Amino acid sequence: MKQGLSLRVSQHLALTPQLQQSIRLLQLSTLELSQEVEQMLDDNPFLEVSDDAAPREEFGPVTTDAPSEDDGPEAHHTASDVRDGDTAEPATDTATEALPDNWDGDGTTEIAPDDSEWGSDAPARQRDGDDSGLDATELARQQESLTAFLHRQALSLRLGEVDRAALRFLIESLNDDGYLEDSLAELAQGLGGDDPEAVEELQQRFEVALRLLQSLEPAGVGARHLAECLTLQLRTQPADNNVVRTALAICAQPMDLLARRDIKRLVQLCHDHEARVRQAIALIQRLDPKPGRRFVDVERHVVVPDVIVTAVGRGPNPRFRVQLNTDVMPRLKVHDVYASALKASKSANGAGLQQRLQEARWFIKNIQQRFDTILRVSHAIVERQKNFFVHGELAMRPLVLREIADELGLHESTISRVTTAKYMATPYGTFELKYFFGSALGTETGGNASSTAVRALIRQFVSAENTKKPLSDNQISEMLKEQGIECARRTVAKYREALRIAPANLRKAL
Repeated sequence: MKQGLSLRVSQHLALTPQLQQSIRLLQLSTLELSQEVEQMLDDNPFLEVSDDAAPREEFGPVTTDAPSEDDGPEAHHTASDVRDGDTAEPATDTATEALPDNWDGDGTTEIAPDDSEWGSDAPARQRDGDDSGLDATELARQQESLTAFLHRQALSLRLGEVDRAALRFLIESLNDDGYLEDSLAELAQGLGGDDPEAVEELQQRFEVALRLLQSLEPAGVGARHLAECLTLQLRTQPADNNVVRTALAICAQPMDLLARRDIKRLVQLCHDHEARVRQAIALIQRLDPKPGRRFVDVERHVVVPDVIVTAVGRGPNPRFRVQLNTDVMPRLKVHDVYASALKASKSANGAGLQQRLQEARWFIKNIQQRFDTILRVSHAIVERQKNFFVHGELAMRPLVLREIADELGLHESTISRVTTAKYMATPYGTFELKYFFGSALGTETGGNASSTAVRALIRQFVSAENTKKPLSDNQISEMLKEQGIECARRTVAKYREALRIAPANLRKAL
């Protein structure tokens, strides 16, 4: 094979480490960002937490504290673009040219709504002057576990050493819902091994301990399946109640009949009349199918908004202020003492330390750029969905990521990263930024209706329906057509399932 030289021209994409870090920080949630900051503080000695806002570096912008209405124009706030695939350093001052005309320059944006398309029939806006809901909610205190609660009750029982050990073993074998998943024979087999006599004796001990366990609080704990759990809870109620007896008979039947609400079949199997069967089903619905769930120390998902939108002024056309939540903004700065010592030092290890110093500066800059981008995207969303902040979700407009990306000069993937796991506090509640995006549905007038507004309309129809004759998906589709919105039955079913609304046959009043 003859060797030769050839010249080939090609293009390839290369992301610098700084840009990779910027993109990664952009897609992190508030909790993940906090963990990332804590990790960086532990790894990099040049980073430290500042009590005040981080000073502006010479290479990039900084996010300042949320200003008040009296702040002057000197509190400038700029934002930098994050473009996927861009190997150049992020822009600094040029990003201010992309900001809207009503940018206050102090980290906030005031937007006035446009009610021209609503006319005189615009619904009234709900005003809530309580600003206490904007504060971050504290995590709930850890509560007593189910096993500790049961062990504490077991101490009051007068049991022998062997029975107490058997009861303790069953308590430790419960799952988070309070159920005993393994059978008594399997538990005895696991402890007794190959000795049949020991296995039989252990199983008898477990049967006694199980009855004791099922007599403890909460009612239904220690059940081996759903029917037994419901039965244990029903037995705590007066036995002379006819509805309770019917409910016990229903729990003795296959659970799929109860799930389907097959009234006719249950009437036949329980040998009772229909009215009492319906009352018994209503009683069963009030029982707790997972009695141990409330004792589980699960992580509370507390949503802390990244952006806060508040109404400024009163009247039919209020303005809205968009500002970052300073409680979630980490305040970092470069350690002045270490940086000055490194600058004066001429040791051989200076190159490695200089790299760590540069990493600290880039980390601060990328965090500042992250919040700048979030703020720019947020006020662009508020500007396009300003009627939502006045009239509610029924006034939501169709919006796709491409529109915001074109307006801000960013890539669609960047907008997707910004709107994922980022939340905005509004007068109507706290929503994820992705909530404000929705596809368009055609109308009879040739316009478009947002899918979010259609889902809100479906929820409104269902809440106002006759519970004895609930609306079917086809009827809801016809009602939407009367409103001028073309929405097929399958689309209605998809939106209804997304809203976690049961089908018509399950919504029928008992």
